[in-house]
Amino acid sequence: MSASSQIPGQSQPKPDRRSRRERARTVALVILPILITLFAVLNVKQVKVNWIVGSGHAPLIIVIVVSLLIGVVLGHFAELRVGKRR
Repeated sequence: MSASSQIPGQSQPKPDRRSRRERARTVALVILPILITLFAVLNVKQVKVNWIVGSGHAPLIIVIVVSLLIGVVLGHFAELRVGKRR
């Protein structure tokens, strides 16, 4: 049998179409990293950073990236903690 022949009574599978919500999510997942990258790259000035012990200067892009990473880690742990309660 060839791939083009069809068995009577069987329909061809329909192509998988994404919902509007899935497309919006995909677009957001593409645009968001671009915006974050642009924001970080445009903020390359040296800034004074006050640590718990002392202070120093660092490029603002580093401060942004470190803050983002700390937020992601804290969010992950908060999500795990909420998941344990359920």
